[in-house]
Amino acid sequence: MFSHIMLGSNDIARSKTFYDATMGVIGCEPAEPNAKGRLTYAHSGGRLVITKPLNGEPATPANGGTIGFAMSSPEQVDAWHKAGVENGGEAIENPPGIRHTPMGDLYLAYLRDPDGNKLCALYKAS
Repeated sequence: MFSHIMLGSNDIARSKTFYDATMGVIGCEPAEPNAKGRLTYAHSGGRLVITKPLNGEPATPANGGTIGFAMSSPEQVDAWHKAGVENGGEAIENPPGIRHTPMGDLYLAYLRDPDGNKLCALYKAS
C-alpha cells in the first residue's frame, strides 16, 4: 500500500546513527545524506526517508502515530529494539514480547526515535 514514509528530524546526524543501526537489523545499508540532506533506507520495495522539514519549522512527532516495521522473527525484533536503545532511541511501553491481539499473537517492541517518533517492530507467526 505504501511507497514510502517520510519522517522529520531536527538532527540528521543523530538520526543517521539511530536509523543506520535499527534499519541495519533488517538488512538496509547505512544511508548517506543526499543533495537535500535526506537519508533514505530501502527494503522490500518500500522506502523510509528522514529529512529536515521543508518549511523550516522544527520536526515534531505525530501524536497518536506509529510506524511499524515487519520483522522475520522474535529475535530480529529483539535485535532491532536493542540497536535502537543503544543508538539514541527510547524504550517505551512494555518490554519486547508477545501481545495477544484481535489479529492474533504478535511479538512486538516499541521505541521512540531521537526526534520522538513512535516506532514498532512486529513479528507475526504464520
